[in-house]
This record gives sequence, C-alpha cells and structure tokens, in this order.
Amino acid sequence: MSSSKKTAVVTGASSGIGAVYAQRLAARGYDLVLVARRAERLASLAEQLTKAHGVDVRVLAADLEKEADVARVEAVLKSDASVQMLVNNAGLARLRPLLDTSVDDSLQQVALNITALTRLTQAVLPAFVSRHEGTVINVASVLAVHSLPISAVYSGTKAYVLAFTRGLQAELADSGVRIQLVLPASTATEIWSEEVSGIPLSALRQESIMSAEDMVDASLTGLDSGETITWPSVADEGLWTAYDGARAALFAATQTGTPAPRYTKG
Repeated sequence: MSSSKKTAVVTGASSGIGAVYAQRLAARGYDLVLVARRAERLASLAEQLTKAHGVDVRVLAADLEKEADVARVEAVLKSDASVQMLVNNAGLARLRPLLDTSVDDSLQQVALNITALTRLTQAVLPAFVSRHEGTVINVASVLAVHSLPISAVYSGTKAYVLAFTRGLQAELADSGVRIQLVLPASTATEIWSEEVSGIPLSALRQESIMSAEDMVDASLTGLDSGETITWPSVADEGLWTAYDGARAALFAATQTGTPAPRYTKG
C-alpha cells in the first residue's frame, strides 16, 4: 500500500454530522471508510464523494451496538496501514427520565457511545503511535458537562467521552498522535426525532440549533489551529479556561489525606 495514501474512518456516516465529516475529509483528499447501519445511504454517499472528489470510498455497514460488527471495524483499523484518521461520531440519545427508560435503551447508549468508541480508539492507536502520526476525533456533547432531568444516561456516556479523551491526550502528549474532543450543542441531525431521541427538532429553541455543516466546519477549523478541545458554539474561550482551572483546583484540594474540617467533630 502506498505510503502517500491516507484514509479516514468515519462512524455514523450515513447522515448528519458523520456525512458532513465524510464530505469535508473527501474534499481534503482523504480516502474514506464509511461506517453506519444503513448500507443504501452509505452507498449513495460513497458514489457522490467519489464523483465529486475522485477519492476511494469503502462502505462498511455495521451496527456498532453489536459485538461482531464492532470487531469487523476493529479489524480494518488494525490492518489498514493507510488509516490516518478515526472520527468517532456514531452516537445515540434516548432523552427521557431514567424511570421511563428501558434497560435496553440505556444499555444501547452505553454500547454505542462508550464501548464502541473505546474499542475503536484502542484498535487504531498502536499503529498511530508506532508511526508517530494519526488523528482521532471524538464527538461528545455539551451535555458531557451538564445533566438534564432527561439526560442522566446520555450525559453520563458523554462525560465518559470527555474524561476518556482527556486522559488519552495526556498519555499521548509526546507521541505525535492528535486526539481532538468536540463538544457540540444542539445540532440539526436526525437524532432529534420522536423515534430516536424522543424529542423532535421543532421542540428545541430554534436559535440554539447549529447546522451539521457549521458544526463540522468549526470542528475542523479547531483541529487545524491545534485545538485539543473544541466547543463549536462557545464564543468566549475564557469560559472553558475558567471551568478547567476550577476543575484542576478542586482536584488539587482533594489531595490532603485528611477529612475536611466540616466532617470532623468538635
């Protein structure tokens, strides 16, 4: 395989954010492996991208909630030396109170948002580290830092993506491998429907909704500028600096080995 060949693997690529990532990366000259459940949509997108950009696009129909399908994608990531980027975009939201949520719905979110993302990242990293290059983009959510009465499981899974990604960034700081965390707010995708999340797009505050195109373009601009953590809709960068500084101070305050005075008698 030619060393000049570069491939990006995009999960959840059949629509929305994943499809836009595929379009933008094809325009940048990446060959693609498109992963999603809906084979017909993937095939249509692959044809469009090949015609528009002359890139090689492979389709891998896979349900990443299923062990066997995750394993098939892992095999590509481990064996294809041209893979230089992994976009962990596939995700699932079931937005309702936990008492109104089936165990299956909760476990599906965990399987896709946490387990699949972790496994695919772990599959691709050895080759990236050995070559001292490669990029992983993990798409989380602003709900990683905020829980709603309807988002306990979803926010929990996205908080995992935040913590997992930041840990990897620290581990791989001197490796040449780039790990970007993207935290979009409400984005116009098919996740917002009665059938998927339980909430239609029309129920959201319309001025808060970003297009998938704007979200991905902002994210890639952040990547190009060297950001490791990208908040596409946050104008004041100082808000994240203050938040992260407070987090670090809180953690430092835990390292005393003695109970806080308010927990001691007398």
